[in-house]
Amino acid sequence: MTQHTQHHQLVIIGGGTGGLSVAAQLANLPDPPQMALIEPSERHYYQPLWTLVGAGVFPREVTERPEADYVPRGVTWIQDAARAIDPDRRTVTLASGQRVTYDLLVVATGLTMQWDAVEGLSGQVGHDGVCSNYAYDTVASTWDNIRTLRRGRAIFTMPDTPIKCGGAPQKIMYLAEDFWRRGGVRDDIEIVFATAKGNLFAVEKYRRTLERIVAERGIQTRFFHDLVGVEPHRRIAHFKNLQTGEVVAEPFDMLHVTPPQGPLELLAGSPVSNAAGWVEVDKHTLQHVRYPEVFALGDCSSLPTSKTGAAIRKQAPVLVANLRAFMAGRAPTARYDGYTSCPLVTGYGKLVLAEFDYDGNPAESFPFDQSQERYSMYALKAYGLPRMYWHGMLRGRM
Repeated sequence: MTQHTQHHQLVIIGGGTGGLSVAAQLANLPDPPQMALIEPSERHYYQPLWTLVGAGVFPREVTERPEADYVPRGVTWIQDAARAIDPDRRTVTLASGQRVTYDLLVVATGLTMQWDAVEGLSGQVGHDGVCSNYAYDTVASTWDNIRTLRRGRAIFTMPDTPIKCGGAPQKIMYLAEDFWRRGGVRDDIEIVFATAKGNLFAVEKYRRTLERIVAERGIQTRFFHDLVGVEPHRRIAHFKNLQTGEVVAEPFDMLHVTPPQGPLELLAGSPVSNAAGWVEVDKHTLQHVRYPEVFALGDCSSLPTSKTGAAIRKQAPVLVANLRAFMAGRAPTARYDGYTSCPLVTGYGKLVLAEFDYDGNPAESFPFDQSQERYSMYALKAYGLPRMYWHGMLRGRM
């Protein structure tokens, strides 16, 4: 060891939902491995609540807490950013130039917002009617736009990339529509959902409900429309029709943008990643397909399921069980079935709780039809799930 290298039995890259959940579950064991967590951020955010922040239900501050409060006791916190992974030498290089070597590695870096991928968008969110729930610094601009818009045209977008919570781009649209209807201005506002996808939702059971809601509320849909450019001062959005290749201009008074999203630069071209930049793991065991001492979960992984915190809640215990099996010289036997959940807020006090597996089969938790709008499920999202997150998941208790 030199002064520029340190070694740990287990290194976790990323102090978000996935990294902290795994660290906490391992730290709670009678014989935890010696661990280090690589995470530069001082603040941790409960991002699923940003939908309701953008709709004026909560202030954004309730979603923010100190990262230090959730790094488990006994875990070495390396407050730096990872810049490179060398799985052959079992080494992580940090932004500072320091090297960290490991016996075992868990990659949980999440993904990144690619604001620059939309021409004219970078630096413009929060101005001239452009807003987004997808960043702590911009989420308040969504509520500012919703509460002040009295007439005109509101467009809500969804990109042609994997994103955090595939239902979030339309959740805020339903809340905005509900707010405008309650305020008596709905008839003066045209609402458009422009999505690069070919439908509203991948799972038919829940898609039928959303299609009915869109029809009943007079929301226009533009399928296969990918946002490629914005002229904020002119209030013009440019969409590429993915079927024809044509670029069309759409005027707006309010534009809620879900930015394109992708893997961190750390993973692009990395030996641990596939061609798309996602950490290439077995979809059931979460163990790397080429480097058995490497595991991954959450948004940065190649797992073919929606990128949600609910998915991580099911992935973390599988990863921990298989990591322990590997340490003991046994084959991994715990299996993840692709479970994910998307609490589809459809208005103030209304929510459709979509839960499903890899095959798109509903995997519902409650003894009733979850494709129906319910206040109980809304209350679960607004009040129950945040408490479960802060006091359960991040403490390794679930």
